[in-house]
Amino acid sequence: MTDEDLELRAINTIRGLAMDMPQAANSGHQGTAMALAPLAHVLWTRIMRYDPSHPDWFDRDRFVLSAGHASVLLYSMLHLTGYDLSLDDLKDFRQWGSKTPGHPERGHTAGVEVTTGPLGQGVGNGVGLGVAEEHLRALFGAEVCDHHTFVICGDGDLSEGVSHEAASLAGHLGLGRLVYIYDDNHITIDGPTELALTDDAPKRFEAYGWDVQNLGEAANDLDVLEAAIRRAMAVEDKPSPIVVRSHIAYPSPTLTDSPAAHGKAFKDEDIVATKKVMGFPPDQTFFIPDDVAEFYASAGAKGAADREAWEQRLAAFSGDRAALDAALAQTGVDGWEDALPTWETGEKVATRVASGQCFAALTTTVPGLMGGGADLSGNTGTLLKGQDHFGPETPAGKQMYFGIREHGMGAVMNGMAAHGGIVPVGGTFFVFADYMRPPVRLAALSELQVIYSWTHDSVGVGEDGPTHQPIEHLASLRAMPGLRVVRPADANETATAWKDALGFEGPTALVLSRQDLPVLDGTAGNAGVGRGAYTLAEFGPASEDLPDIILVGTGSEVAVCVAAAEQLAAEEVAVRVVSMPCWEDFDDQDEEYQASVLPAEALVLSVEAGVTFGWERWASDSIGIDRFGASAPGALVLTELGINPDHVAERARTLLAELDELED
Repeated sequence: MTDEDLELRAINTIRGLAMDMPQAANSGHQGTAMALAPLAHVLWTRIMRYDPSHPDWFDRDRFVLSAGHASVLLYSMLHLTGYDLSLDDLKDFRQWGSKTPGHPERGHTAGVEVTTGPLGQGVGNGVGLGVAEEHLRALFGAEVCDHHTFVICGDGDLSEGVSHEAASLAGHLGLGRLVYIYDDNHITIDGPTELALTDDAPKRFEAYGWDVQNLGEAANDLDVLEAAIRRAMAVEDKPSPIVVRSHIAYPSPTLTDSPAAHGKAFKDEDIVATKKVMGFPPDQTFFIPDDVAEFYASAGAKGAADREAWEQRLAAFSGDRAALDAALAQTGVDGWEDALPTWETGEKVATRVASGQCFAALTTTVPGLMGGGADLSGNTGTLLKGQDHFGPETPAGKQMYFGIREHGMGAVMNGMAAHGGIVPVGGTFFVFADYMRPPVRLAALSELQVIYSWTHDSVGVGEDGPTHQPIEHLASLRAMPGLRVVRPADANETATAWKDALGFEGPTALVLSRQDLPVLDGTAGNAGVGRGAYTLAEFGPASEDLPDIILVGTGSEVAVCVAAAEQLAAEEVAVRVVSMPCWEDFDDQDEEYQASVLPAEALVLSVEAGVTFGWERWASDSIGIDRFGASAPGALVLTELGINPDHVAERARTLLAELDELED
């Protein structure tokens, strides 16, 4: 048998697994993985540096399957090259508790770099991986960080708008370590791509500033694929897309180029016919010839030498080792929290401004911290004055300019965090969090350490009107598992929120005010901030029993609660004011602590400049905004919609009177 014969048998082994896994699950996507088997073979045997025995080795090449529906392709390669993925795992494809879910999930399956599935997200993740690699190489040198990112994407990825945003940014930044292979198979679920898509993809990427290679009918030519990828890897100042015309479900005699093959189209007889064409036993499933198994195991073992050489370089690293170790751990150097600023009681500072000061201060002690805004850096507290911006001339710069690309920004941030060594920060107005919800959800699902600076958090935005005034966003984002939504009451709570965000293994949303807020007494350094809610102050007559009423607020409304409590205290009403910056953190506390802050038998009135949905969990009654806002000065809008001390005090009096009537 020649080497060429062995490689063809190896590729056909992948194709056989690509048919068998969905067939066993009665669910999945077969055709794309079959068509791309030669490409995967080239990447894993001729191109990429990886070590299955140490899948998280830092200087490995990164691979992203943006076309995540073709997950059987990735799982096949991981199994064959020696990752912790057994043949039984392949047989359990899409089953409960298996390591082979329907779409690749980071942290669930060894060798999966990012969670893909929603089309286009992997395109953005790849850009983030490229940003991280280039930035860390500039900071610590090529002996620490020197690798490439490879992305497979398809028509669906490039149809989604996020791909346009991310590709535009990558071209502008000149990210030369990015190699994308576009599977141009002309097939969508509805039928030929021409039903809805006639873009000229090569010209589109040329316009973005990418170095384009259009290989045409080369999906099965291993040498042409390898040469194109190596040429792309040599381009240092531009990202590189390689366009390959493939034929979905090849070499099936019945389903090649069929739109049905995008999903699970193969009947048993179709699989038998295809295996006969490939020269494989038609009656065997999950067939891996011994020589193929040895071939792929050998390919997987080669990376150990590269990994060991990197470990030696790391051990000999003569630069700032404390900074390097902190970056790799995605934390700060010893004492990093000391850089956080504090504010005096009575100062008036918008929490977006306080957050910006925290961000700027921490870039001196948290080496991997970098980020910026979606064209709103100055407005969202993400402008790092005096810092170089990240770009071709200054790759060590901390300041990111994402441009007006919220969706792309979120996907890029996920890639930056997934790479390791980087804690990305991204800012926009809170209302525009809707534009980036898909990557936020994936960050939560993947437990990625990203920080969102979402500002202009209420109808206090003012004259811009209801299009820019978020009222439902807090409730909707609190519903997302794994996302910490933190709305600090003042500047000092904001500083604590930053400290906690950098200690949390997952995404944190900082929801920040446009308007100045008073710095309140008792917030500075209060451990209760990190517990999600705490008693800020007690007003009125002292009592060993419950206060007459508890006012609980978040963000700018905590100061409103304090002012209302002062009114009520003058009337001999015992009032507790609770600041509740983070529902998720409070929910994580034990019942004893929760009861000490919000006793179940207490009368509780919540105050928040957003919809009241969800507050029934914590409060007896709620003051909120269950309608869209209005265009007028922010203070007036807040007052007119009932977010003011007089209205809060009056509602409290009404609740107390109603309670008295019930008790009588």
